[in-house]
Amino acid sequence: MASSLFRLLGGRRSQMMAYLVMMGVRLVELHRVLKPTGTLYLHCDQTASHYLKIVLDAIFGTKNFLTQIAWKRTSAHSDARRKLGNILDYILVYGKTDQYFWRPPTGKYDEKYLRRFRRVDPDGRRWTDRPLTAKGLRGGGYEYEYKGCRSLWRVPLARMQELDEQGLLYFTSRGGIRLKHYLDEETGPELQNLWDDIPPINSQARERLGYPTQKPLKLLERIIQTGSRPGDIVLDPFCGCGTTIIAAQQLGRRWIGIDITHLAAAMNKWRLEDRFGKDVRYRVIGEPRDLASARQLARDNRYQFQYWAVSLIKARPLGASLGEKKGKKGSDRGIDGTLDFFDDTSGKPKRVIVQVKSGAVKPSDVRDLRGVIEREEAAIGVFITLEPPSPQMLAEAVQAGTYYSQGWDKHYRRLQIVSIEDLLSGKTPDLPPSNITFKQDRRAPNGGDQKPLV
Repeated sequence: MASSLFRLLGGRRSQMMAYLVMMGVRLVELHRVLKPTGTLYLHCDQTASHYLKIVLDAIFGTKNFLTQIAWKRTSAHSDARRKLGNILDYILVYGKTDQYFWRPPTGKYDEKYLRRFRRVDPDGRRWTDRPLTAKGLRGGGYEYEYKGCRSLWRVPLARMQELDEQGLLYFTSRGGIRLKHYLDEETGPELQNLWDDIPPINSQARERLGYPTQKPLKLLERIIQTGSRPGDIVLDPFCGCGTTIIAAQQLGRRWIGIDITHLAAAMNKWRLEDRFGKDVRYRVIGEPRDLASARQLARDNRYQFQYWAVSLIKARPLGASLGEKKGKKGSDRGIDGTLDFFDDTSGKPKRVIVQVKSGAVKPSDVRDLRGVIEREEAAIGVFITLEPPSPQMLAEAVQAGTYYSQGWDKHYRRLQIVSIEDLLSGKTPDLPPSNITFKQDRRAPNGGDQKPLV
């Protein structure tokens, strides 16, 4: 297959050829582990979609090609001269066998359709009426009189009586009988292979993480609901910032996420903690488990070491570095991660900034972090070190003073140093809880005390 693609691409080495070879090996393995009832969804753009379909046809067989979904990922815009604006991405869908599971995806009805449900029951349920007569339908019907109305009906007399007892009959002013149909019984219109109802993640979206290939959560939820049942296993071999596993967890599926970088692992852990707290259990394979493996990671790639170290205190990696090219890291201004918490009723988060050092450390590094805390107006700073801090460094940290938390009525050291060895042994920085907000208790005098909301 590789040689055929090589000839197809002009018999020369290229980035596209390297990409297709990389994908081909992985798609073979994905086909191997896929269950007979499983489906594969491959997202791609117009640059590679036609080549990838050739690869998938060779691996899965053309008979197992199910559909190609076109997702409108952006609104109209101008591309380069003499080109049409590119607003679509593609999702190639294959089953392993003809036993694949498929639940037709549904969308939302338009306003014109919803206006049909103009009648409302006392309990607030909206409904419209539908015919009960069988006139003009193939196969005949049941002719009888019911409550003074004789016609050819779609249902037998016994069923008509059941519908009447259930309050599902509508008796018109002209003496006719129709069937009540409720809006909350609608599942939505079945979608076709053009999905234009899920917008991309805009620059102000709460779920935006700055990850270059991040997909909207609704897109992954629709895919997972279409191709799996609750309890099934969802595998994302390029899980990136974790949208697939977040969607799978929310929908009651088991999941496996794979990625090559510790940045991705850190982002996945952060998002799981942020959305589910302690209600989700998972295991990470491939991370350092002891000081020796932590030192090895720091020697191999100090940036990946920083991402991993930040995740140990459940902080969020610096967002500005998510879109950087592999092997590079953007200017972090002395910040490798952040952690927010609430300790008053203002609704504004307080910030913990995190800095990681994998090499030799000295007291001046602590003074530098103290300056970053003041510059960023952060509440607390955490200094994670691979090497144990010296007594002089600890003394510098004490000089930074304390932060008083009004909500918890507690003083926290404003600059805290913790080593990798401490973190691996279970010791963590002393920080205000990050999953609790506060409200004002209006029953108490003078506006009341602050009460935590978990």
